[in-house]
Amino acid sequence: MSEEAKRRQRWRLIFTLVTFVAFAILIYVVRSQIAETVSNLAKVNLLVLSAMLLWQLLNYHGYAKLYQFLFRILGERIRYRPLLRVTLELNFVNNVFPSGGVSGISYFALRMRDAQVLASKSTFVQITKFIFIFASFQILLGVALIMLAFGGNVNRFTILVAASLFTLLLVGSLSLVFIIGSKRRINSFFTYLTKVINRVIHVFRPRSPETINISKARNTFDELHENYQQLKANPGALMKPLYYALICNIAEVMTIYTVYVAFGHGVGHFVNPGAVILAYAVASFAGLISVLPGGVGIYEAIMTAVLAAAGISPGLSIPVTIMYRILNMLIQLPPGYYLYYRNLHNKN
Repeated sequence: MSEEAKRRQRWRLIFTLVTFVAFAILIYVVRSQIAETVSNLAKVNLLVLSAMLLWQLLNYHGYAKLYQFLFRILGERIRYRPLLRVTLELNFVNNVFPSGGVSGISYFALRMRDAQVLASKSTFVQITKFIFIFASFQILLGVALIMLAFGGNVNRFTILVAASLFTLLLVGSLSLVFIIGSKRRINSFFTYLTKVINRVIHVFRPRSPETINISKARNTFDELHENYQQLKANPGALMKPLYYALICNIAEVMTIYTVYVAFGHGVGHFVNPGAVILAYAVASFAGLISVLPGGVGIYEAIMTAVLAAAGISPGLSIPVTIMYRILNMLIQLPPGYYLYYRNLHNKN
């Protein structure tokens, strides 16, 4: 075996061990919630609960098609099945490695190399995916605002939070588009961001004053701008990615609502869907900054608090939130880990 092959084998072993340890930590952290979920299963309609799997399959399908159409606009023809596999792997990576989605962006670029796609295009597709997800969620938040306003038992603070989040998403999406739309702005902004990251890394690695090469990073920023120009030149093609981004968000919200229905609520005992949409949005954003895998703890606490403010009792929202989180992880993580591990060990 060559020295290069031995080095790759060592790195595969290291990645496998790190992934396994991270996965084990996640299971340990949620062990009490797993036990509570099992005890609550006797209280729910298991047939209705099984619809979670269908909604999650729709979610995976939506992300795979979203990636496929974004790549197609950039001139890359990627088959659906490999993108579906990568979507499952990304669910695992983003849940196990808490980095606000950065781990997923890096892993996605690495996986797309197998399809001969430049890292700059893969990174741009990931950034654009976030923009479309945020943009499409504004539609759901608009619906949530209307539902909350006519719900009757929702306080003004909750409506203010929903309106503020709607505004934040809109401003954030437009700001990112504004930055990417100019070569000068994108270079200034991301060069500054790269320098800040290098300074932070330098604290922990004093011998590496420039971990991320600034000149190479600027080339990547120029390529991001060129990819944006391609996207901008074909505005009619953007409707399909927006459609599939909306499908992804609807599927995730319906996954949560399905648990309410399985508990006997949401049909005979009405649970305002607007509250569920808002709670999911706030908890997802809060989970991005959590230092624990999958945003464990932060996600559940924030979602329960928002639901309580929207008039849903903690006695219902706590078991529903915990069951949704645990069952969703059980649906996502095992197949994601299997595909991640298989891809890692199939590399030559």
